[in-house]
Amino acid sequence: MSRLWARSPRGRVTVIASAVAALVPTPSAPVGVAVDRAATGRRTRSVPSAKTMKVIVLAHLTAFAALAGWAGWVATGRALRPVATMRSELDDANARDLSRRVTQPPGDDEVARLARSVNATLARVERAALQQRQFASDASHELRTPVAGLRAQLETAQLYPDDTDLQALVRSALRDTERLEAIIDDLLLLAKIGTRVDVERVELSELVRQELAGRTDKLPVRVKLSRDVAVRGVRMQLGRVLANLLDNAQRYGNSEVRVIVTREGDQAVLAVENDGADIPLEDRERIFDRFARLDAARSRDAGGTGLGLAIARDVAIAHRGDIRVEDCPGCARFVLRLPAG
Repeated sequence: MSRLWARSPRGRVTVIASAVAALVPTPSAPVGVAVDRAATGRRTRSVPSAKTMKVIVLAHLTAFAALAGWAGWVATGRALRPVATMRSELDDANARDLSRRVTQPPGDDEVARLARSVNATLARVERAALQQRQFASDASHELRTPVAGLRAQLETAQLYPDDTDLQALVRSALRDTERLEAIIDDLLLLAKIGTRVDVERVELSELVRQELAGRTDKLPVRVKLSRDVAVRGVRMQLGRVLANLLDNAQRYGNSEVRVIVTREGDQAVLAVENDGADIPLEDRERIFDRFARLDAARSRDAGGTGLGLAIARDVAIAHRGDIRVEDCPGCARFVLRLPAG
């Protein structure tokens, strides 16, 4: 095979294709041009083919993807390890003891905030469970008392029919039955508070007038009502709160009851007060508990089911408001505050 080259002054080899084409006739087969390594004085490097390059690139990409996947798996496992621990502790708390809490990681990342939210939820569930058990115990006691009294009277009348005043027995039995009905009605109302019901615009001054128009009060009621003080809520439940506050004020008042409706900023305020004894500071929260018993002056003998103020508090909370006992020299003052609407 003939070779044609030209050496440059720097020793480089230049192949002149045009010269080759001019001197050599066009062959019928492909022509290869070879450069003699000895003539150039340098070693040549072989260039990989395109197919080989594809294989090399694919191998590198596969290795990189595998390495990235492994690193992601390790990082994800470490990041989710506190979540797995939290889930295990939460399952244990649900199954055994609601007083337990999940471990809260340090810092303020998403996992730490999730742990705080879980612990807050567990605390609310624990309080609700304790309140439910206490409520069931108190309710059974309150229901048992009139039932036991009614049974004792009936058994006495059965044993000593000649010595029994039938009319007195009937009156006493009716009182116990009415008390049972009142407790059951209040329990049903407590169960319904917070459920989805239709709300409407309720004008508080109008609500007070409607409630007072249908009452035969033991004590006179004086009112001071501002106009256009309205809230968004369930009329029946708000009316029950007002009725319970009026019942409580008249039960323990001396000569009169006062009802005040006003607006303070973005809040609608309904205050009911009497001229009876003030409520001690240490009892102002406990008085809203279900079946709460304070001193002898507020015994159950004065009437009521022991659920009136508890109903008022739950209705206030369900309407995004609150109810509390406020300072009032020489009187007992209950104040309901709700968002004006």
